[in-house]
Amino acid sequence: MAGHDGGDSGPLSFFKAQHRAFAETLKTRQGSGGLVDGLLLQAWDSFDRNVDIQAEGQPPLACHKGCATCCTLRVTATAPEVLMIDRYVRWSDGRFKSIGIDLPARIADADAQTRGLDEAQRVALRLRCPYIQNGICLIYQVRPLACRGHASYDVHACVEAAAGRAGEIPYSEPHRVVRSLVQNALQSSLRDAGLAFRLYELNHAVCIALRNEDCCREWLSGTDVFAPAAVTEVAADEMARVYDAIRAS
Repeated sequence: MAGHDGGDSGPLSFFKAQHRAFAETLKTRQGSGGLVDGLLLQAWDSFDRNVDIQAEGQPPLACHKGCATCCTLRVTATAPEVLMIDRYVRWSDGRFKSIGIDLPARIADADAQTRGLDEAQRVALRLRCPYIQNGICLIYQVRPLACRGHASYDVHACVEAAAGRAGEIPYSEPHRVVRSLVQNALQSSLRDAGLAFRLYELNHAVCIALRNEDCCREWLSGTDVFAPAAVTEVAADEMARVYDAIRAS
């Protein structure tokens, strides 16, 4: 894998470099109003740059504007991503309502229908993501890494899977790997900074944020404010052991 600076490195070295970069951002911005923005701009930039490098020579993606075939999947996000989306939804509320879209209500309705469902149950429900309108993502600029890293080479395979018919989707491995490394490095650095670092089900977590204007301040103080929305397939202490082992290697 090519590192962010263009040099050659493996996934382990890339993870460590990302961790150091996030740690520096946390050190310089913690306590300031720009921490969430700084972390996410860094994460998105690193993802974009490294995916471009890793995907060189790969087939063209089938994903395009207006295609929301995969947008029935469960989406997970880190706390900074949830906080950014919360801010964007609040900021856009008046504009969306002027065209007949009550996005907070749509998010709450989706959460009520999907809360507590695992990945397989969520796919089987086939409920369209509340952020999608006429095939377009209303929060595309601030979409989570989970969405950025989900890309396919075959739209027909995606349609078949979304319809519940068996089939293997040819996902882009560069997108998946880079997303995982950047996201895990972010989580590891958040943990070292004493901040809640787990992954959360997006709709439930955003509902929590929309109901609590002090959410960001509480998270910055070390409170796991999104704990009710935590994804529990992998326990937090197990994740922490993995991060420690990687960094010690």
